[in-house]
Amino acid sequence: MHNDTQVFPSVPAALTSQSLISHAGLNVLTSFLDAVGFANLSEDRLSQFVPAQAIHRPGGILGSLAVMLAGGGEHVSDLDVLRNSPGLFGPVPSNATVSRFVERATVQPEAFAYGSATLMRSLRSRIWKAAGKRNPAILATKLDPLILDIDATLTTSHSEKELATGNYKGGFGHAPMVVSLDYGKDNGTGEVLVAELRAGSKTANNAKDHIRVLDKALAQLPEEMSNKDGNLDTERILVRTDSAGASREFLNHLHSLGLQFSTSFALPVPNERFIHWINDKKHWEAALDQHGNQRHDAWVIDATQVIKLKDYPDGTRLYLRAEPLHPGANATLFDVDGHRVTAFLTNAPRYNVAFLDARHRARARCENRIKTLKNSGMGKLPFHAIAANQLWTDLAMLAMNLVAWLQLVILPTGHTAGVWDMKRWRYRLFSIAGKLISSARKRRLLIPASAPESHVFIALIEGTTLLRQRWRNGHLAA
Repeated sequence: MHNDTQVFPSVPAALTSQSLISHAGLNVLTSFLDAVGFANLSEDRLSQFVPAQAIHRPGGILGSLAVMLAGGGEHVSDLDVLRNSPGLFGPVPSNATVSRFVERATVQPEAFAYGSATLMRSLRSRIWKAAGKRNPAILATKLDPLILDIDATLTTSHSEKELATGNYKGGFGHAPMVVSLDYGKDNGTGEVLVAELRAGSKTANNAKDHIRVLDKALAQLPEEMSNKDGNLDTERILVRTDSAGASREFLNHLHSLGLQFSTSFALPVPNERFIHWINDKKHWEAALDQHGNQRHDAWVIDATQVIKLKDYPDGTRLYLRAEPLHPGANATLFDVDGHRVTAFLTNAPRYNVAFLDARHRARARCENRIKTLKNSGMGKLPFHAIAANQLWTDLAMLAMNLVAWLQLVILPTGHTAGVWDMKRWRYRLFSIAGKLISSARKRRLLIPASAPESHVFIALIEGTTLLRQRWRNGHLAA
């Protein structure tokens, strides 16, 4: 009979003064920030928010906070995890230093917002150039445009904060509106261009809010998205939204800018002709999945001539999709002949119905980006003032984008880590422990060869080192 009741080995623990480092995997982010010149860009845009003789500069403060959030930290006090390893993370600012920086930034919120926005645009421009053939601006064409997803979400506040109000779901907090960029399924998870905090009582279908955040997002696009005249090449940009973005005011605004759009549409009550159309599938085309394969239980069709649109931009077309109700789904008035029928509007210069439908349904990926943004800091806002919480949201956006940019620039196309979400990065790579050693007057970071993602860590460090060399030699673009 086996009497050992232990599940895990019982190992005595002791303290040591050796240079052991938890979260050594975060070195891939700090190395990447250094490789793209984040410190100099921050100094150029935000130096007025720190004293001239201060030791901790804007790049160090913002970079440390972003890396902390990417690693799973939730509060400024979580910087102590980085602060306890100065050999790897350098001089990390104290909580008081961060507090003073935030206070200065919130005294002049417009100036800080402008400096932060121009900083992010400059950083994005450098990184997209470093992506070489995978540069989203190079890949964008009129037929395969750069896709911007706009969506609103809700965050919960457990205490009184500026603009925190009740929302339509009975909760209390803010209602941010997010504009993100979809790289496509082969180039990474995509990045966030704008995340604007709004009052919790704000609705998702506010056309003026859509227009405002879109203008901010377009201003974030690098110069490579400009045409020969120096203006933004709007023909190479598609704006994708859910039905909240289907207002005539917003779509006419997109049309006036020359932008393509693809937006979900709330169907009118089906009439007799519409019902007959649903029953007779010979008029429909088989839908495609996200891999381009035909589905045998979903159909799409151009319904522009059957369901008339009024006061929408010229060239707007209406497409329908029908598929059987999922098990457990509640039938509604719009579910005809046992099928759930949905619709979307577009003015895209492509007429392959199945392709347009598959591209619009890929909008669901923006939900993952919003979830990641919340997990990176937007879901837990630590300050009372809205300006300070907007700064924190911008830091969460930077933390998330650092991972997206690693996927775009360093990892090769099709790499398994190219589709990891933030939680997987934290558990599999950022949490890897390491040890600093000195040899031949040089310091090296050792990590366990047995770590499951040690090969990914080494590949990212080597790729970042190569990126730094290219930058120093003036060959940042591949």
